[in-house]
Amino acid sequence: MGAYILRRILLMVPTLFGIMAISFAVIQFAPGGPVEQVIARLTNQGGSDRLGSGGGDTGGSNFDVAGDVGSKYRGAQGLDPEFIAKLEKQFGFDKPPLERFGMMLWNYIRFDFGDSYFRDISVLDLILEKMPVSISIGLWITLLSYLISIPLGIRKAIKDGSAFDVWTSGVVIVGYAIPGFLFAILLMVLFAGGSFYDWFPLRGIVSDNWDQLSWPDKILDYFWHMTLPLTALVLSAFATTTLLTKNSFLEEIRKQYVVTARAKGLSERQVLYGHVFRNAMLIVIAGFPGAFISAFFTGSLLIENIFSLDGLGLLGFNSVLQRDYPVVFANLYITSLIGLFIGLLSDLMYTWVDPRIDFERRDI
Repeated sequence: MGAYILRRILLMVPTLFGIMAISFAVIQFAPGGPVEQVIARLTNQGGSDRLGSGGGDTGGSNFDVAGDVGSKYRGAQGLDPEFIAKLEKQFGFDKPPLERFGMMLWNYIRFDFGDSYFRDISVLDLILEKMPVSISIGLWITLLSYLISIPLGIRKAIKDGSAFDVWTSGVVIVGYAIPGFLFAILLMVLFAGGSFYDWFPLRGIVSDNWDQLSWPDKILDYFWHMTLPLTALVLSAFATTTLLTKNSFLEEIRKQYVVTARAKGLSERQVLYGHVFRNAMLIVIAGFPGAFISAFFTGSLLIENIFSLDGLGLLGFNSVLQRDYPVVFANLYITSLIGLFIGLLSDLMYTWVDPRIDFERRDI
């Protein structure tokens, strides 16, 4: 197993390199980069006057506004070429793309992500500041969906075709069909001071006076704020995992080894949890990395926006809009790295659930 783990870790290097290289290449052709963002801000706020007075955005230097000077940046006509050159140097665009990409990789290997373009904070500190919110959402959604879905899926498989199976399938299908963000808006209208009840807070993960609360009150305040976001996110995750669990159990229950186990006189509980469970859970475990990553990053983006939860999803979205490339690439790098390691963890869980699986004998 040690050799397999080592091979998987070594394969992460070219995978991560490919992700970063493709993303970097795409960014080179994306309009509205950080230089254009600064130009737009200056021109929209009276850029000529501010440039003449040596505004803080230009590092305190005075720049003359020339006549219609050609520029490769949209909206830069009339700005001093020296000012544009200093902006390019500030953001690192005075170097060739390959050199910038090489420097970025070297820094990222050492987890040196530099500083945000438009925030007075290092990228790593900014990500660590937002990460607790996303980790909290991802862990709770994954835990709740599995705790609900696995027992329900098993029960549905045992009662396949019964009234219980039919009405729970209806609930599951409706839950799967409703987008999480739409259900979140419905919850806000019903329970967060909309047209009906004002039971839950509308924004944030804790109250403003959270530091002043006792530990029991802090826990209650945290869950009070998380109730609506978690409910909205659990709906779709719960539906998918439930159907996956049911179908896996149905497939295993119909196999010959189950008939043999029953013929030997084993109880239904021994058959289900002593024989069927391990085999049926393999496909569910295989979906764990995707479920966690979806809840950790992608799935929480809209929910973070709706409930004003300041996590990585909202940070990444705003950084893309602002063209804050250090934050965008650092977020992508950390996300990809976590995803790759969770994929490895999923394979190790395979061997724990079913010792017959031996990755050492397989070619990767």
